[in-house]
Amino acid sequence: MIAPGLMNIVVLTSQTVAENSTAAAAGEHGAGGTATSIPNILSFISESFAHHWEVTFFALFVSLILVVLSLMVYRRRAMIPGPFQNAVEMVVEGLYNLIYSMLGKETDRYIPFLGTLFVYIWCMNMSGIVPFLHAPTASLNITVALAVTVFLYVQYTAFRRMGPIKYLHHLAGEPNSTVTWILVILNFPLHVFGEFVRPFSLAVRLFGNITGEDTLIAVMVSLGVLALSFVHSPVGIPFQLPFYFLALLLGTIQALVFTLLSTAYILMALPHEEHAHAT
Repeated sequence: MIAPGLMNIVVLTSQTVAENSTAAAAGEHGAGGTATSIPNILSFISESFAHHWEVTFFALFVSLILVVLSLMVYRRRAMIPGPFQNAVEMVVEGLYNLIYSMLGKETDRYIPFLGTLFVYIWCMNMSGIVPFLHAPTASLNITVALAVTVFLYVQYTAFRRMGPIKYLHHLAGEPNSTVTWILVILNFPLHVFGEFVRPFSLAVRLFGNITGEDTLIAVMVSLGVLALSFVHSPVGIPFQLPFYFLALLLGTIQALVFTLLSTAYILMALPHEEHAHAT
């Protein structure tokens, strides 16, 4: 039998999801900011706090978990790895090989940033399918912050590796003839505009996909609850279960896309003579 405390949480969750579904139909906002959202642990503590701080809270929570796990693996590392260390090494090796296929000898320099970026985004995406948690990447604030971080890192890399003169020459479209120098007046603003558009596209792509996944799962949960509402069941039909596997797949793909595009932006920020030797 389910413990009384757990049963109360299940009932409260089902009621909240059903209320959110009704609010969605009426065009209102439910607890936690959106009408089609599954309640998380902060919703039970304070709806006002959850509405304003849930994204920041869960983003920091994921960061803390990753820091703790990293320290555990580092302090308990052994020549004969255990299952957990083995899993971490497989992830690190897989990411290294993937990024090496693009950056070549430059991989060692940029793998800490790009590897951390992938793991952090993947964990935030996956937290949306864990009961009572929330995916921070379903918020444009988080995805924009990630994209701005990539943008600043790419510009810093380009400036440091090229130097100020070559950096401006790069932004001007690298003119090398009379015609291309004349076109600088057009190419320079377009190139600068393109540099700012890249992080925006990264942010919107990640936000849109994760928000879509969370909304779909929330709608399926709502339908499952409403389907058994006539018998006053504390739980609903688990229509959402197949979509958890879809969220697992798409969340992984989106983390990979974000990381690989960031890798491509870094590659384009390197001097051309280094491109030739990257592989």
